[in-house]
Amino acid sequence: QVQLVESGGGLVQPGGSLRLSCAASGFTFSNYDMYWVRQAPGKGLEWVSSIEHDASSTYSADFVKDRFTTSRDNAKNTLYLQMNSLKSDDTAVYYCARDSLGRTRGRGTQVTVSA
Repeated sequence: QVQLVESGGGLVQPGGSLRLSCAASGFTFSNYDMYWVRQAPGKGLEWVSSIEHDASSTYSADFVKDRFTTSRDNAKNTLYLQMNSLKSDDTAVYYCARDSLGRTRGRGTQVTVSA
């Protein structure tokens, strides 16, 4: 069955960086566009970024452009999210997903940005 396992979250100060990873299994990873979505406390899921199946293009929400970079390694079945210049508003559970609505997603990894 489809498994998506995120890792790399934690507590970081404003302006800091984190790199999230998502290990995928149970499907042909290289055939799928992949997504990062997040859920802040008390809010719904929101799309963060996408990457095409062959990594030819990436797309990011306006609120993370120029700060977050999405990449993938199809040989390792792994999706990445490099997050720089983190802000308190980035505090959320981050999920990798196989669709932009997050209907097929992992359990998530907590990112907390706080001084």
